Formats: sequence, C-alpha cells, structure tokens
Amino acid sequence: MATIEYKDGIGRISFDAGVTAEGKPIRKTKTYRGIKQGASATELQTALLQLAQLSELRYTGFEKVETSSIAN
Repeated sequence: MATIEYKDGIGRISFDAGVTAEGKPIRKTKTYRGIKQGASATELQTALLQLAQLSELRYTGFEKVETSSIAN
C-alpha cells in the first residue's frame, strides 16, 4: 500500500513592489523553509505577518507550499 510522506513545508509572502513603465504590477516574494507539518493556519499566518511587517513593501498575501513523496 502506498503512503504519502511529508518532506518539507515552505511559507511564502507576496509583496506589491509597484508598477512597470507599462503599468504592469511588479510582485516580489520571500520564501521561508522549514515550516513544520503540524503548523496551523493561524500560527503560520501570525508568523508570516510578523515577517512581512519588517519589509518596506506592502504584503499582498501568504501561501503554504508542502512537498510530499509517495512511497510504497
């Protein structure tokens, strides 16, 4: 029987960095590795919000990306 094994968690903050000369939005991201598997949405949001507030750029959102492997 196959199982899914958690490998890594990444927290990503998206920032608004202005617009180009053509008026297209510039987005920047900052990635934080080592997010524990059991981190709740509230815990992750609180931590990423604290980190985002250290930036001069305005944050626009947060993401959690999980990597898993499928093993037999």
